[in-house]
Amino acid sequence: MPLSQRRSQLIGRLRQRKTRMREGLVLVEGVRAVGEAIAAGSEVSFACVSPRLEQTVEGMALKERLLGGACDVTLLEDDELSALADTEHPQGVLLVCPEPHRDRETVGGRVLVLDAIQDPGNVGTLIRAAVAFQLNAVIVLDGTADPWSPKAVRASAGMAFRLPVHSLSSGDLLQLLEATGTELLTATSSGIDVRRVAVGERWALAVGNEGAGVRSELRAAGGREVAVRMPGPAESLNAGVAGAILLHVLTGPSGAPTREEESA
Repeated sequence: MPLSQRRSQLIGRLRQRKTRMREGLVLVEGVRAVGEAIAAGSEVSFACVSPRLEQTVEGMALKERLLGGACDVTLLEDDELSALADTEHPQGVLLVCPEPHRDRETVGGRVLVLDAIQDPGNVGTLIRAAVAFQLNAVIVLDGTADPWSPKAVRASAGMAFRLPVHSLSSGDLLQLLEATGTELLTATSSGIDVRRVAVGERWALAVGNEGAGVRSELRAAGGREVAVRMPGPAESLNAGVAGAILLHVLTGPSGAPTREEESA
């Protein structure tokens, strides 16, 4: 049965942030991202699959799972699905599901803050890193690319469904950190070598875009500035790579120096 015109138009609207937010839905593409969304317990509004999905063992298993479940699945030809997809080379599956909503009470412990990161690929990469290093939440500030855009969700490999993702103003963020006793760390090129930084149980790392960096309002909040030291000739790292390295070090084994050693 062909996809209805109403659903086809809906998929098109989900590529734009304003209309996607108004619909409260997310477009998910690709075997891995769709599989992660389902594994995380997302409620599926509907899914579309085409024969291309059967080209891999993982794809065949996903198709069986979709058809064997309770979700609404439409079977399309490859060219029909390609016309709907956001990717240049779709893998034969896409689904539409509600955007996850979680209470701010889920913000605590270790948090990643995305400050005006405009590349959705970097946004997705950093969310994926937050899951990989077992952070408790991601906070997205204004000026940041939509974390639920199709490209960001693909870049996160569907990991965006694995932890709370909140959109806040910088003022609300600072109030929340103060209320929860969370230390704010900001990523800068001139900060302390992150390998020399000891952190407690509650901290938030703010990563800004490559051009402007973290906004002055956050830097003025009094938290420590941390950096990735680069002995090589590279001038800088993109936000996704730098943020992932910082998270790796900050969440590493307890061999980090004490605060007394750090200040020595």
